Formats: sequence, C-alpha cells, structure tokens
Amino acid sequence: MPLLEFGRRLSGRTLGGGSQSPDPLIAIIVSIVVASVLMVYPLPYDIASWRPLFFLLIMLFWVLCQPAWCGIWFAFSLGVATDFMMDAILGQYALSFVIIAFLARYFTRNQRILTFGNLWIIAAVAVFLHLLIQLFFQKMANIQFPIIKHWRPLWSSMALWPLIYLILRRWRA
Repeated sequence: MPLLEFGRRLSGRTLGGGSQSPDPLIAIIVSIVVASVLMVYPLPYDIASWRPLFFLLIMLFWVLCQPAWCGIWFAFSLGVATDFMMDAILGQYALSFVIIAFLARYFTRNQRILTFGNLWIIAAVAVFLHLLIQLFFQKMANIQFPIIKHWRPLWSSMALWPLIYLILRRWRA
C-alpha cells in the first residue's frame, strides 16, 4: 500500500480519480521575486513609462486564482513592498492593492469558474482602478507629470496578462 500511495502522490491524483492542483507556495514566492526584479530593473527613459504593473498583476492572479492562499493581507504585504521599491508615499500602493483585492474578491465571490476572458476583464478594470487611485495620490501630493505617460502601463499590463496567466495557470485552484 505505501507504494500505491507514493504513486498517487507522484501522479497528483486523488482516490476519486480527479486531479489535485499542486501546492502553490513555491510558485507564489518565485513569482513575487521575479516580479520584484522586473519592477526595479532599469529601463531607458523612453520606454520606462510603458513598464507593466508586475506586482499588481501577480497579486491579482494569486488573489483570484488561489483565494485560500492569498487574500487581503497578501495584497497589503505586496503593496507595502511596492511602496518601498518604488520609493512612494508609504501606504500609497498598499491602499490601492487592498482596495483592488477586496473589490475583486467581493465581486467574484459567487463565481465558481473564472474563465480566462473573465480574468482578463477583471485585470483590466483593476489596473485602471489602480492607475486612477495613483493619479489621485499624485494630484494630492502635487506631483507634476505628463498625463499621457500615466496611462501607458494600462496597455502594457493588459498585453502582459495572457503571459502571466499562461505561466501560472498550473497553480490555479
């Protein structure tokens, strides 16, 4: 019997014949490390404003696809880490990430199956809301910047979402 149990663990199958999703802890940690490197990697000035919102997309994927593992505190932790990495006002990204995570969980709580299209629309709305909250904070702090450069991460983040989903979909709940 121990050999049979070992074989079931290797194949990832349960007694009912269904497959069990793998433990996402390592994938969560690796995705956070990769996203943090990509967020602070220096880019030329011309394309720096097109940098996708890596932490927001990773946070959104894990909050929506692994709600038992990642929730509001996960979003808050990533937001504080983003505040430190981006040298922003402490709590600026944290508040934005918590609001987005809460709204995403609240409006998808009755959804049993979130398809790729649903997740893509939710990600687009979340990135737009994040940029709107950041615009509010920047206007309150009287930070002057070209408004067109503020909205560029929306397009690059939406173009990156399918790749993030493709890489991480193995660990969906």
